[in-house]
Amino acid sequence: MILRDNVYGNIDEDALRRDFTINALYYTINKFRILDFSTGLDDLESKQIRMIGDPAERYKEDPVRMLRAIRFAAKLGFTIEEKTEKPINELAHLLESISTARLFDETIKLMTGGDAEKTFELLRRYRPGDYLFAPTFRALDKLSGPPCKLVELALRNTDGRLAEGKSVTPAFLFAALLWPVLQLRLESLKSDQSNGHQLFQQAAQEVLMEQIQYTAVPKRFTIAAKEIWELQARLMRDNKRSIEGSFGHPRFRAAYDFLLLREEAGEDLGGRGEWWTQFQLGDTSHIVKRASIESDAPKKRRRRRKPKPNTEG
Repeated sequence: MILRDNVYGNIDEDALRRDFTINALYYTINKFRILDFSTGLDDLESKQIRMIGDPAERYKEDPVRMLRAIRFAAKLGFTIEEKTEKPINELAHLLESISTARLFDETIKLMTGGDAEKTFELLRRYRPGDYLFAPTFRALDKLSGPPCKLVELALRNTDGRLAEGKSVTPAFLFAALLWPVLQLRLESLKSDQSNGHQLFQQAAQEVLMEQIQYTAVPKRFTIAAKEIWELQARLMRDNKRSIEGSFGHPRFRAAYDFLLLREEAGEDLGGRGEWWTQFQLGDTSHIVKRASIESDAPKKRRRRRKPKPNTEG
């Protein structure tokens, strides 16, 4: 494995040190030409990702190149050339030697390049994807319906937002990608005698800690993802205090978007997404009535304690 590579040669040597042929093209203002030192132009024409040199040896030098091949294939709509593709599954285990911090960085590149949906599909096809999203892949294999559909919609919406020049937060991405994992974990804990809130806290913490073993998601993102999940239950409550608290929460907008995704994925939430949409538009005609249900309910009167008799002589 290459740990340091700070030796610079001439342009011919530099070109052949690069990973893929399409990355070894140079442009010069001398007669305004493109210089091709391998087969880059031909591979561009045939839409292929081809490794320079022996693919197996190049992957051993830097296993992350396997993820780069997948990323370029998804982003450019290219196929991975046969010899370049063959060692990918065989050498996927080499990613165990890569730090989880670097794998998180690579994950962000993969999922925020504007082709998250296609990239995720390729990651499920090739074994290196297991070193990023194994918990999610296992959950998707076991589940069906809304939790799985939500992941698909979240990735599609991510691509749409990036195409419109909007930002995407890793916290929302991981909240969506780990949603099926959370549902499975909650299902497995149902027999526990703890209350619902405690079960949720335990499940959420376990899911996030498991993912960190693969990609070192920074704490600021895991906290935000957990808050998006926690707000899902609060957004379903009708009492005035919960409504005001949820609306004023820093993660409200992300949680609201997540709620809409759940409904779009086919989950029946009683039209709660539309309710919150109207709330934000200022249509309070039906909101005041629902929000005051609890506050208007007759409150139990406290029994007044009888004063203790004075026993002092």
